[in-house]
Amino acid sequence: MKRNQSINIGQTARRTIAMEASAINDLQQFIDADFEKVVELVAQCEGRLVVTGIGKSAIIAQKIVATLNSTGTAALFMHAADAIHGDLGMIRQEDIVMCISKSGTSAEIKVLVPLVKNFGNTLVAMVGNTASFLATEADYVLNTTVSQEACPNNLAPTTSTTAQLAMGDALAVCLIEWHGFTAADFAKFHPGGALGKKLYLKVGDLSKQHQAPQVLDNASLREVIVEISSKMLGVTAVLDEQGLLRGIITDGDLRRMLEKNVPAAAVTAKDIMSLHPKMIQQDELAINALEMMRHHDITQLLVMEGEQYRGIIHLHDLIREGII
Repeated sequence: MKRNQSINIGQTARRTIAMEASAINDLQQFIDADFEKVVELVAQCEGRLVVTGIGKSAIIAQKIVATLNSTGTAALFMHAADAIHGDLGMIRQEDIVMCISKSGTSAEIKVLVPLVKNFGNTLVAMVGNTASFLATEADYVLNTTVSQEACPNNLAPTTSTTAQLAMGDALAVCLIEWHGFTAADFAKFHPGGALGKKLYLKVGDLSKQHQAPQVLDNASLREVIVEISSKMLGVTAVLDEQGLLRGIITDGDLRRMLEKNVPAAAVTAKDIMSLHPKMIQQDELAINALEMMRHHDITQLLVMEGEQYRGIIHLHDLIREGII
């Protein structure tokens, strides 16, 4: 296909975004009593919200279902075309059905709607034509009317699907707040990937992967160097004979000491340690360790359990887990 030489790519892109942004903003006028009732019904539903559609609306339906399931609202996707060829069997008596369509008049929708109503399920229409078959047959209507598509031919679903997506997000967020769904709850449904790890991975989970480097405060310089080298974390904690934390020695401390030409044989750990190490409790989230490292411009923290030293968490641990 040949390029239209008159196109201004930047101008077209900005116009598209502006049109879709305007359509989303206009949705505010459609947040009405029906919307509030749908939120209440779904929140109190003993079954699931079954979301269906055809074409591009079916794709939006899948995204809405994914968002709802990940935020504590049980939802199920049912393709409208497959529904009338057997998938209606997935609908239970206690379920609510939400049908998404711009026109509300497609052939599959006209076949599906009477079947759902015969089952006795509450039917919600997310529709862009409030005079359509779907809208008039539904128990509740979520209005996603748009003035025109961003497509220059006013044909390809663009603005309309953006409006559907935004309305679905509005529904999901209302349900999140209704149920008091927290970050801890979110973590239960997102255990994988960087997002989940930021929500549940603890400092102690990472520090336990290493041996805890430590020397006594009267340890020789050689002992300090061997401990730092063998544990490969670039640091060691310094403890007294009772096992209490006295300080920290980093490989940087060693370099600075050697630059002073001090007689090495006489040097002990307490002579070169830093007295105020940066520490974090082992039950803190690993993401908090990252924030501390960034704030203090360092690459490791001492991990504590109360007053007891338990190990080291290093920046490389966070990188390896994908938290950065």
